[in-house]
Amino acid sequence: MIPLETLFLDLKDIKVIDSTIPYSQYAPLDLSVENIEITQMDVTNASNFETFIESHLDKNNAKVAYGGYNEIRNLYKRSAAFNDLNTEERNIHIGLDLWIKAGTPVLTALDGKVHSFQYNNNVGDYGPTIILEHQIKNLTFYTLYGHLSLESIASLKVGDFFEKGTTIATLGDSSVNGDYAPHLHFQIIKNIEDNFGDYPGVCSKNKLDYYLENCPDPNLLLKI
Repeated sequence: MIPLETLFLDLKDIKVIDSTIPYSQYAPLDLSVENIEITQMDVTNASNFETFIESHLDKNNAKVAYGGYNEIRNLYKRSAAFNDLNTEERNIHIGLDLWIKAGTPVLTALDGKVHSFQYNNNVGDYGPTIILEHQIKNLTFYTLYGHLSLESIASLKVGDFFEKGTTIATLGDSSVNGDYAPHLHFQIIKNIEDNFGDYPGVCSKNKLDYYLENCPDPNLLLKI
């Protein structure tokens, strides 16, 4: 069977946020522990975080900041959801983040149907989340869209079908998106197991190999 990553090579013109913004107006963003500016910032304050993102976009003459796959971050230390005393800390991000203002349209990457959705309302969590199921050449896989607005899941139903490029949601603000600056967490999942409306977007070091295999780099699909 052809690997999913190989199938992605032939796919083109895929966007998951506002299709009117060209990739030339995207700027990379480093939120890792190696970015001293981030380590010195109060990341527990969503307003400060949003100001930082806006400043980064202004400095780079960009409309979207992106990055974060396989990135070790300190952003999650504030949340008990990532720091259970009985388990290893989860601090390695395994999706791609696209930072832009709340209300921005979120698009389905490919033709797909709603596998599940849920409001994951813990601090530091996804907030409203949609997972789509896709099939290409007999391969089934999933895409996850996190940090959405509550309106995005208000009338959604499992099994709803969306064509590629269709608006399926809008981005939420910090009051509903897990208390972050507005952004989309986009993730590819090969084997979703029994997860429903949720799937880990951050993992621990000892499980990194599994998650990197099960959740390939979303930029293989987006090609930013």
